[in-house]
Amino acid sequence: MSKVIIIGGGFAGLNCAKHLANSDHDILLIDKTNHHLFQPLLYQVATAMLSPADIAVPIRDIFRNHENVKVIMGDVLTVNKQEQYVELKSKKRFVFDYLIIATGAKHSYFGKNDWEPHTSGLKTIGDALSIREKILIAFEKAERETDPEKRQKHLNFVVVGGGPTGVEMAGSIADIAYKNLIKDFRNFSSKESKIYLLEASDRILPMFDDELSAKARHYLAQFGVIVRTNERVTNITNGCVSTENDTINTDTIIWAAGNEASPLLKALDTDCDRQGRVIVRNDCSIPDNSNIFVIGDAAHFKQNEITLPGIAPVAIQQGKYVAKTIKKAAEKRAPFVYFDKGMMATIGKSKAIAQTGPFKLTGLMAWLAWSLVHLLYLIGYRTKVLVLIEWFVSYIFNKNGPRLIYKFTNE
Repeated sequence: MSKVIIIGGGFAGLNCAKHLANSDHDILLIDKTNHHLFQPLLYQVATAMLSPADIAVPIRDIFRNHENVKVIMGDVLTVNKQEQYVELKSKKRFVFDYLIIATGAKHSYFGKNDWEPHTSGLKTIGDALSIREKILIAFEKAERETDPEKRQKHLNFVVVGGGPTGVEMAGSIADIAYKNLIKDFRNFSSKESKIYLLEASDRILPMFDDELSAKARHYLAQFGVIVRTNERVTNITNGCVSTENDTINTDTIIWAAGNEASPLLKALDTDCDRQGRVIVRNDCSIPDNSNIFVIGDAAHFKQNEITLPGIAPVAIQQGKYVAKTIKKAAEKRAPFVYFDKGMMATIGKSKAIAQTGPFKLTGLMAWLAWSLVHLLYLIGYRTKVLVLIEWFVSYIFNKNGPRLIYKFTNE
């Protein structure tokens, strides 16, 4: 029985483990947390539409009936390719015959790491809850502020980065400010809020074609989001975002502008791209060891000279492919081929864009399709039902989930 170690319980690692479950392989899944997180809906936790439990499932629950899968919560410190073992920060070592690294990505500040303490990224449940509290506290501070200039600082929200995460966050904050909270405050109108979306390139959602990108921008404008393209951020300090054209005073700065791979990949001592992703072969393995695979956001994989994007469908398909490859170890490996089912992005309540080859969808129909696809990808009937109920209540009654503040310093 060969020993297979999977590092990372995201889409790639989880799907690899699921397709190796009940096989004749001994599987060890290692993750820093005890849960699988459905990251595409994390922004809805950050804006109080969903609770963390709606989009997170304990990994042990998923594999409770699979005797050959063992789950460990731990942080992998290094990988030894020659002796074929991984070492945790706790100094425990585990040997492997096959290793799958699916560690995902973290925020990248493009060398401006001094900006990080003043911004909030969105990768974990902790990030989402932190953003939620900042948004809600900003409104509470605005309620008790009598100075219009100081109050406006509380009501300014800046999202840096015009990719899917940035667009979804900006649209969702607009929903809170202009619809959900409109009757909740007495000393100011929530319509005084200003939500800025800053993008350094000439358009938002550059992975979509020009027409859909322009449509997304139009939807954001309808929701009240101030979209600024060709506007590069030059500095971020505590409570202030400076761009090439303006300075915005704000309590809430959300960073959605860049990603970089886990530093663990450096231990493989192999070629990486500028984002730190491992440049893998056509079977997702590293060049000098065919039994070590890197998949998902950690991998730089080219198909038809195009680098595959770091999105859930790529990670899921790569996870399944590697599991199949390991099961058929005696056979010649066929190259991984990604089947592109298209892309989707939601811009706010009842508005989305979708693109599959030459076919395009916008507006309510795209939003319904986006909702259905995300429900299908959610793990477990319980989470599907809970999310569906929350969406229904939010859509019909313009009410998000409990907007609770757990930490508040009475400044």
